[in-house]
Amino acid sequence: MHLRITNISTLTFDVYSFSSESAGALEIANEYSGYAVTPARYIAFAELKQSTSHIITLSHREVLMNSLTNQQFTAFIGIDWADTKHDICLQPANSEQREFDQLPHKVNCIEQWAYSIHQRFGGTIAVALELSKGPIVYALQKYDFFVLFPVNPSTLAKYRQAFKPRRAKDDPTDAEYALELLLHHRDILKPLKPQSVQMRTLLYLVEQRRRLVGDKIRLTNRLRNTLKQYYPQTLDWFADSDTIVFCDFLTRWPTLTQIKRARKASLETFFKEHNVRFHKLIEERICSIKAAVPLTQDVAVITAHQLQMEVLVNLLRVALQAIERYDKEIAAIAPTLPDYALFSALPGAGPTLAPRLLVAFGEQRDRFQGADELQKYAGVAPVTERSGNKSWVHWRWQCPTFLRQTMVEWAAQTINKSFWAGAYYRQQRDKGCSHQTAVRALAFKWIRILYRCWQNRTPYDESKYLNALKRRDSPLLKQVATTS
Repeated sequence: MHLRITNISTLTFDVYSFSSESAGALEIANEYSGYAVTPARYIAFAELKQSTSHIITLSHREVLMNSLTNQQFTAFIGIDWADTKHDICLQPANSEQREFDQLPHKVNCIEQWAYSIHQRFGGTIAVALELSKGPIVYALQKYDFFVLFPVNPSTLAKYRQAFKPRRAKDDPTDAEYALELLLHHRDILKPLKPQSVQMRTLLYLVEQRRRLVGDKIRLTNRLRNTLKQYYPQTLDWFADSDTIVFCDFLTRWPTLTQIKRARKASLETFFKEHNVRFHKLIEERICSIKAAVPLTQDVAVITAHQLQMEVLVNLLRVALQAIERYDKEIAAIAPTLPDYALFSALPGAGPTLAPRLLVAFGEQRDRFQGADELQKYAGVAPVTERSGNKSWVHWRWQCPTFLRQTMVEWAAQTINKSFWAGAYYRQQRDKGCSHQTAVRALAFKWIRILYRCWQNRTPYDESKYLNALKRRDSPLLKQVATTS
């Protein structure tokens, strides 16, 4: 589209099509990169390359965007959420007046406010807030007349800082800034589109399970440190400290003195009841128990750390049982989703990572316009900064942590299960990259492959990919052949 100002006083615009030959009549350049960009998004930073007597300013853009897009909403709302209350800034579609209000975070109050807003304006109402999930989002999603526009918190913070360099912050003002972003930059905001119930349920389950795994790791580390203070032999008798058999062993024999008093038959029965069937392993443990020497005889040390151990064991047992329950729920839901077969057959995915990969991509295939968008959104793509003659690369700070965890953790599992992935990882390590850097680089490549499989609904085939690398005369295969 070509925009021409025909009357400065009344701010009227002529909108007409133009050919590729005349595209240079209004070439818009991003002042930060120097490259031509989309006029609709960067018109506020534009300058006319050829001679003209009119300059399109930010206020003109506001008039244009309002005239073209505001017709679908009857009102616009910015919300600054909090734990107990929410600050609200509201502006009707055909008015410049803004209203401020404060809404308590109570179900009845939210419902009464929502229906009052709809009764007042009718139609569809746009709402901007700093969340894509959370209590206030769940409360507003059930109303069909609200369209939610999540705003990145860092975006809102930078927007606020642009107008308040002194970094003053106030909740009603943040609500107003959210409203302004919605009014003037809605072309870069995406409305929240919930996925299916099954997909959202699976998303919550895998996220909660991953947090429980983190709790289990923290509890295990604390338990191991406690045992090292007075009862370190148990860490030698059991290879894994995050198991039910380990918890039951410590509960039954919490000190070395008690385990040394146990009869051989009791120990054998305990191990067999916990599915330890290797007779040689049982004998080695029993012999080590009988020959064990106490680390300390200090009653104060033993008494205090024994109590701490028992508390940690109880917490760890609850975490392990909770993870098992989550595994059962996930295993029941994940196979019912259409795309599960695409991810369950991936190397190293398994019953834990396959559902996480499934929810990472989701079921809305128009969500990302290309693999590069997903790489950046997942935080796997590095960030390059340039200023003058300086240039540096660092990893992406702002990203969904769980999504990046999923991609990186799965990529690490493929090193020993995929030929090219293992070769690529070793190639990166030979270049001097650390383990984490090499794994992130591998995840970067995997996302490109999975994105293509996901878009085409085609399962990944290792042989096809290797043949494609061979046809492209890949340097990776050449290096593997040379090394071999």
